Amino acid sequence: MALPRAFLPLRHSVFRTLWLATLASNIGGWMQNTGAGWLMTSLSPSPFMVGLVQAATMLPVFLLALPAGALADIIDRRLFLIGAQAWVLLMALILAVLTATGAIGPWGLLALTFAIGIGSAMNFPAWAATTNELVPREDLVGAIALNGIGFNLARAVGPALGGFAIAAAGPEAAFALNAVAFLVLILALIFWRRTEPPRRMPKEHLLSAMRAGMRFVEASPAMRAIIFRACAFFLFAAAVWGLLPLFVRQQLGLGPQAFGLMLGVMGFSAVAAGFALPALRGRLDRSGTVFWASILAAIAMAILAVSHHWAPAALGMLFYGAAWITAGSTLAAAAQLAAPGWVRARAIAIYQLSFFGVMALGSALAGWLGGSFSVPLALGLAAAGCAIAAVLVRPWRIDSLALSEAPPASAVMPKPEAPAAELRGLLGEASGRVMEVVRYRIDPAQRRAFLAAMQEVRRVRLRSGAGNWNLYEDVAHPERWVELWTVDSWTEHLREESRLTEGDHAALARAAALHQGGDGEAPEAARFLNVHP
Repeated sequence: MALPRAFLPLRHSVFRTLWLATLASNIGGWMQNTGAGWLMTSLSPSPFMVGLVQAATMLPVFLLALPAGALADIIDRRLFLIGAQAWVLLMALILAVLTATGAIGPWGLLALTFAIGIGSAMNFPAWAATTNELVPREDLVGAIALNGIGFNLARAVGPALGGFAIAAAGPEAAFALNAVAFLVLILALIFWRRTEPPRRMPKEHLLSAMRAGMRFVEASPAMRAIIFRACAFFLFAAAVWGLLPLFVRQQLGLGPQAFGLMLGVMGFSAVAAGFALPALRGRLDRSGTVFWASILAAIAMAILAVSHHWAPAALGMLFYGAAWITAGSTLAAAAQLAAPGWVRARAIAIYQLSFFGVMALGSALAGWLGGSFSVPLALGLAAAGCAIAAVLVRPWRIDSLALSEAPPASAVMPKPEAPAAELRGLLGEASGRVMEVVRYRIDPAQRRAFLAAMQEVRRVRLRSGAGNWNLYEDVAHPERWVELWTVDSWTEHLREESRLTEGDHAALARAAALHQGGDGEAPEAARFLNVHP
């Protein structure tokens, strides 16, 4: 019998092994989250402190995602992942011991939760960028979706197991099981024989790699739209994570088993929605999918706000789980597909930085509202905000933009002369800034078309590493134009070409096709080295 389409990436043995090990670690992580949230209701039951548990989990991603993504792009990703898991294992063991001995307090719990979050922050972009190494391109979208299904399957199983572990042996049991789960993932990574991709260029330095990642996202309309839509959704949807422990204990009057089962209902709903997503994508584009998922999340939170019995609350969690996986998986897939391989971990890190940051803010804000007013009011306000934000940000499209009409086949690309032999010794990482110049001759009647083409050229230059970019028109000769941009070093200049995608080459060719040269003459290109006399 043929595998369901969602399971096809599991045909690849390395992906299957790491997916199963990651599933185990995610189950342990949700057990840890369940134990930390419930333990805080005993140590300090104020809504604000309970909300801070979720904030402490997410805040490290906000603080460390970008350097983590840069490191994942420039060093051996396998060793980097092993180090991140080892850190989480150590912190989980310390938390389990302190809890078992009664030596943990509310601020100690927050500190160790934050420390575990540091390991997760280092892990997220590296694992997301690794997926395309484990499966062929035709299975990439399915693998991304399967990662989401695994995460939500863990969300379904982990909280329930965590609730039972807490009831049977206390929160320390959940923390210890989390450590065991991460040991499983470490062993799987150790047995993964990863082949480091060949490098034609020296490794980037951390700060320059971070700058390149930020420039790419700033110059990528698709990535900016994805991040904006994610922030609009997660800011309000995070209220459920910040308030659920108090919602179960105070509004429903139930215990830790019910807390785990409520999260389990949400997780199972998310898994079911994950299997339905391929069919949904045939009916809705990504932008429409995120919009309707946001509306469903708003309905779910409204149901929770008025629920005082487990049955309608379970229905609300059912809707919430489906909305969460639908919006989250769709946005994550869009982010991964919008970023080329050289910058993928950094771009995903900036995406995660943004939505985890607003999740931390939303969770803490919901806790403050719940403590200052009431839990139902906080959930109701989050529901209204989620629906309003979904309508306001709907014009920001996250679907892949179709390429404009292809340039004429006669377009001739500018090509600078080779460096002079006497200067080659100065060219390298320590060369200083390099200015690049392209001179165009444009028919004044084509001025508007040229300016439109150069808008995309500007984004191409910035995405591939330019620190700044300018376009100048000769005031005495309107047909003459000069394009200038700078990069940090000669090595960074050499990296530019390898970073260009097929769409980037097409954008540059469309601009070059407007050049009025004789006999197929290309625009003149030159490179200048910054010299300090």
